[in-house]
Amino acid sequence: MARGKIQIKRIENSTNRQVTYSKRRNGLFKKARELTVLCDAKVSLIMISSTNKVQEYISPSAISTKEFFDQYQRTSGIDLWSSPYENMQESLKKLKEVNRNLRREIRQRIGEGLNGLKFKQICALQQEIDESLKVTRERRLKVMSNQIETTRKKVRNLEGVNSKLENRVVAERDLDQEDPHYGLVDDGGEYGSVIQFQQGGGHGLFAIRLQPNGGGGGCCGG
Repeated sequence: MARGKIQIKRIENSTNRQVTYSKRRNGLFKKARELTVLCDAKVSLIMISSTNKVQEYISPSAISTKEFFDQYQRTSGIDLWSSPYENMQESLKKLKEVNRNLRREIRQRIGEGLNGLKFKQICALQQEIDESLKVTRERRLKVMSNQIETTRKKVRNLEGVNSKLENRVVAERDLDQEDPHYGLVDDGGEYGSVIQFQQGGGHGLFAIRLQPNGGGGGCCGG
C-alpha cells in the first residue's frame, strides 16, 4: 500500500519546531559535506533560525562566504551589491539635502542669506523667530523662578539656624545674669588655705580652713 502524501506546514509547538530545525539542519550540513568530498563541489549554506541565530557551512576549498558569492556573481553575471549600493547612494543624497536646508535655515535665523527671500518668506521667518523668542523667554522665566525659589529655601534654612543660635546665646546670657559665678567653682569666700609650719625640722603641720558647715575647722597633723 502506497504511503499517503504528508502535508508540509508550520509546526505550531515552538519546542517541536526547534527540535525539527536542529535535526534537519544537521542533515543539510551532512549532505553539503558529502557533496564537497564526493563531487569536489563548492557548497555554501547560510541558515537563520526563528530566533535569529545564524549558522553557516562553506566548503574548505572556499576561503570565505564573501569570496563564494563573488564567484557566484562572476559566474552568473548577476550583481548582488548594485541595488543595495544604489539605495545607499539615494539615502545619502536625501540626507545631504536635509543638511543643506537646515544650514540655510540656521543662517537665515541669524540674519544671513536673506537676499533671495520674498516678502511672504521674510514675514514667515519673522513669525518663526518671534515664536522661538517667546518659547525662549518662557523657559528663561521658568529657570529664574526655580533659582529664586531654591535661594529662598536656602535663606529660610539659614534664618532657622541663625534663630536657634540667637536663642541659645540669649539663654546663656540670661543664665549668666542670674548667677555671675555660673561656670566657676565657688567656695563662698572661704577657700581652703594650706599653711605649712616647719620648725626645727619636725613634721610638717598643715592647717586647712574648710567652708563653715556648722562645725569647727578640722586639723590634721603629719
